[in-house]
Amino acid sequence: MSNPEPTLHLLCGKIASGKSTLAKRLAARPLTVLISEDHWNSTLFPDEIKTIDDYAKYSARVRSAMGPHVVSLLKAGLSVVLDFQANTPAVRRWMRTLIDGADAAHELHFLDVPDEACKRRLRARNAAGEHPYQASEADFELFTRYFVPPAEGEQFNVIVHKDVAATG
Repeated sequence: MSNPEPTLHLLCGKIASGKSTLAKRLAARPLTVLISEDHWNSTLFPDEIKTIDDYAKYSARVRSAMGPHVVSLLKAGLSVVLDFQANTPAVRRWMRTLIDGADAAHELHFLDVPDEACKRRLRARNAAGEHPYQASEADFELFTRYFVPPAEGEQFNVIVHKDVAATG
């Protein structure tokens, strides 16, 4: 039995759409590594991320540091679940450089979840207190203004998920 082709799994979806839930499920596959943006940002910059501009600044730093590592993992034969938001064309262009740099297969998982479902999950997530970030509904609205679903011209292998939480 041969090893599956190393694949870069990318996640696109609004806050609380289920990206991290799906990421954990995908990472349970053999020879697969999970890399979480929220983990790295909250660990490296625990008190610095307070605004959307802060997020953009520190997230760019993590992407810059993590990119070569992701390419190395893929070239070594491991699949990678990149639990970073693929919510804008600019971030997806960076992700495309990883795919091209590793000459790897990829899947862009688009979590197409209605805003009200995301907000309901966000309230539950905040109440549970287990997520590294407590986002308000105002934060949700602000970040959602920047959200751009993947377009056909971007040439990603898109897999649409309508409700990750409901499918387990």
